[in-house]
Amino acid sequence: MDTWLAVASRREVREYADHELSEDVVGRILDAGRLAGSARNRQPWQFLLVESPEVREQLAAAVYEPTNVRGAKLVIAILAKGGLDTGRAMQNMLLVAWNEGVGSCPNGIADLERARETLALGEDDELAIVLTFGYPAREPDPSRRSPEEWSGRANRKPLDELVRRI
Repeated sequence: MDTWLAVASRREVREYADHELSEDVVGRILDAGRLAGSARNRQPWQFLLVESPEVREQLAAAVYEPTNVRGAKLVIAILAKGGLDTGRAMQNMLLVAWNEGVGSCPNGIADLERARETLALGEDDELAIVLTFGYPAREPDPSRRSPEEWSGRANRKPLDELVRRI
């Protein structure tokens, strides 16, 4: 998929089909996070695959939208210090997933202590975000529109409200 089309057409997916992700696809999603740039190449993250059904259920109770975790075929908790580099890793993962036809959604953490306890995190572990992935319940077709059409349909502020020239 063209990068501009991937960026313009990608939307959060919260309803997933009952279709497992292959190990190759999971590997590419994880590798995309690993390949993200970071200041001084510190790579300040770890990717925690949440595979246990019991842990997933407990984690679901700690995020804002539990059904995202319950329905996902892949759940990744990103442990990281520092926001910018972590965001770069996360965005890489979301875009590579979309390129593979896999939907995704970042999940905010409503109860940080519960999430930390559920994931058995150590004192120095910082939980940055929980990402959920799966094939969308409704099959998307990003190529049905041009990137410009997707951009125009996005519920986003127009550039003239976001860009200032000095």
